[in-house]
Amino acid sequence: MIVVADSSPLIALINIGRILVLPRLFGEVIIPPEVSVELSQPKMSEAVRHLIAAPPDWLIERAPAVIEPIPSLHAGEVAALGLAKELKADLLLIDDVRGRRAAGERRIPFTGTIGVLERAAHEGLLDLEEAFARLKETDFWISPRLLDKRLKLHFARRN
Repeated sequence: MIVVADSSPLIALINIGRILVLPRLFGEVIIPPEVSVELSQPKMSEAVRHLIAAPPDWLIERAPAVIEPIPSLHAGEVAALGLAKELKADLLLIDDVRGRRAAGERRIPFTGTIGVLERAAHEGLLDLEEAFARLKETDFWISPRLLDKRLKLHFARRN
């Protein structure tokens, strides 16, 4: 499975201590150099900067051959979209609404942090209630009410 990631899902998963669900779900995850640059910024948490300073074997950096300019998106999102399109990725990990819209317009399958956490819970890799509680404690922008609705849906599917 070819999976490309933008920075936001990586940041969120690192900050809640659940980054290792990515290799367990997908094997390798590919990021463009622009995402590496974003993750190494001083404003990032120490854990995020540490991971990108010494990336694990499953996190592969690869530059896209072509980057299509997409107004209103950050460099990392644009590069991740370009790389996903170029590699014919099975999945793009991206949270930004405009980035997700751009992925849909380009017929690139995508999911975000919540989708990854739900998939990991479905595979028995984590407790979704605990992961969502940790996410609520970070600066990840999402409505707590939406997380609560997703959690109810998750439990309804299990029963």
